Amino acid sequence: MAPPPIPIALIDDHNLFRSVLAQMLDGTTHYKVVVEAEHGGEYLRAVKNGAKVAVAVVDLHMPIMDGYATIAWIRANTPGTRAIALTFELGEEAMARALQAGACGFLRKNIGKHEFLDALNQVVTVGHYHSPSELEDADALREEHARKKSDALAQLTERELEFIRWVCDEEELTHEQVAERMMVHRRTADGFREGAYEKCGVKTKAGLVVFAHKWGIVH
Repeated sequence: MAPPPIPIALIDDHNLFRSVLAQMLDGTTHYKVVVEAEHGGEYLRAVKNGAKVAVAVVDLHMPIMDGYATIAWIRANTPGTRAIALTFELGEEAMARALQAGACGFLRKNIGKHEFLDALNQVVTVGHYHSPSELEDADALREEHARKKSDALAQLTERELEFIRWVCDEEELTHEQVAERMMVHRRTADGFREGAYEKCGVKTKAGLVVFAHKWGIVH
């Protein structure tokens, strides 16, 4: 007997786009769309009314309650549901914010059907999404990833790692607030920031957040 289809939520204010995704997923044997919502508020009501969702595909830019707030709510209130962020944006700022909010995957709306389904399958089976090219040699990828992670983390001091974790906090702390949490002067925190930026090879807070998620400094 085949297992029941996995329940999916589509949260997007573009009705045509959402409808096309729903038809595609409902046409498979693995997935069934159980919630369609135009914004996060509608999704919250559906969940509070009893909807059970395994994966929520969330557009980042919606009225009333946007994707970032929706993903953060999902992580805080229904941790059994995994969220995939969906957007037309190309910059790392959107990716960083989505990861901070709790997204398990980040997709751009111009991807093809097969990549979308691959991403959904990965989020369901392993909990997060990697692009198809990263899956060509899984064993080699894991070894290379472990080596790069070790190299990246070996350069950072414990205080720089602590600084990075505070910067990546979901409260989106300012540098003054990070200094307060670390119980150091602002200039000392600036030193941790400069050291972290240089060692991680980034120039912005968003770049640091992406680095931290990529190498498992934060989850």
